Amino acid sequence: MTRKFRAALGLVLSTALLAAATGCGGNLDSGSDDGAQFPGGDPITLYVGQDPGGSTDLIARALAEQVKNDLGVAVTVENKPGANGALAAKELAGKKPDGHTLMIYPGSLAFITPLAVPEGEAPDIADYDIVTGISQDDYVLVSAADSDLETVEDLEKLSRSVKFGTTGVGTGSQLSQELLFAQAGIEATAVPFDGGSPTLTAVLGGQVDVGSIQLGEAVEQIEAGKLNAIVTFATERVSYLPQTPTAVEAGYDAPVQQSRAIFTPKGTPHDVIDTLAGAFTTAFGSEQYRTFNEDNQLTPNEVDGATLRREWTGNLEKYRAVTEEHQIDLGGEK
Repeated sequence: MTRKFRAALGLVLSTALLAAATGCGGNLDSGSDDGAQFPGGDPITLYVGQDPGGSTDLIARALAEQVKNDLGVAVTVENKPGANGALAAKELAGKKPDGHTLMIYPGSLAFITPLAVPEGEAPDIADYDIVTGISQDDYVLVSAADSDLETVEDLEKLSRSVKFGTTGVGTGSQLSQELLFAQAGIEATAVPFDGGSPTLTAVLGGQVDVGSIQLGEAVEQIEAGKLNAIVTFATERVSYLPQTPTAVEAGYDAPVQQSRAIFTPKGTPHDVIDTLAGAFTTAFGSEQYRTFNEDNQLTPNEVDGATLRREWTGNLEKYRAVTEEHQIDLGGEK
């Protein structure tokens, strides 16, 4: 976890402790029990399918802290890690569609995981309603600064298979590297980890040669000179790393990003979705949340549910086509 992410987590947890100490009843309590808002005063549970302290978790806590005031009810973040969020998503699908159980749904679960597991095993976004898009992350391919691996050409010159770390099977981290290495003709072996932090540790410790990590989790070590930023997998150069080329610039069709959205069980009433969407829109516009995005290198993607569904469906079709073209098996061993 980077210093900026630790600071963000500390701010949210400090707020939680203050709320508890003043008798507000929960880490994200609204202090309102009169049932006049949301609809009704029942609390909202916001699922995160990843461990505490990661980027998705911190985004959830930053948003929950904002929307609780607008909705007038407590908003509690509940971590349910496992299978790149699939466990949380499957539990969400079985909840009452009343807007009181939500999830920060990772885009990779919608448009990459289905390519890595047997048909029907991954959750289907058609089984959920979408409140709003949130933001997206760019991936960056990094190596340890003392490895002398600074360009794709350096990887091509290795006289052995490249060991590359991923943040898990069926993630954007895996897909971005698989696409790059397949197109560059680089022999490579995937080493999956459970999230960005252990992947980053493995790169720094020399357990793997390179790893594709979300920019917000890697930028501090890049700025400190401990990591080489080889390429990003953005569609154009990111403002945070203006000197680092994209994989597209280097001649490879490998634009891969992580994206996130707020999901609710299928069948949630339209007026409830509209109320939730309005609260998140207000949160997106707050100075505190905009600063959070900037500090953590997150690009807003605050689109409505219908637009996000089209985006993610298009991504699945695109990634299915390129993995078939390059004969990439995301669920198998290289």
